Amino acid sequence: MSCHGGQQQRTSIGRAMITNPSIILADEPTGNLDTKSSEEIVELLKKSNRDYKQTIIMITHNMEIAKQADRIIKLEDGKITSKQ
Repeated sequence: MSCHGGQQQRTSIGRAMITNPSIILADEPTGNLDTKSSEEIVELLKKSNRDYKQTIIMITHNMEIAKQADRIIKLEDGKITSKQ
């Protein structure tokens, strides 16, 4: 996807963060983005977690992105299959 898609994702995340919520739910925040834009979105979420002590719950099918999380919970058919 073009840079425009990454900008839309950043704008959506910005809107979600503007009220400084304690928890951010991010459902496939990097879906349909190119690698560079995906990395920028993940860094933005990690920075939010670090700087504002926000909990980020992210749903992703991308294991490379999931590996950057502090904790991974895998679901299959609505059931927890593993926790890391």
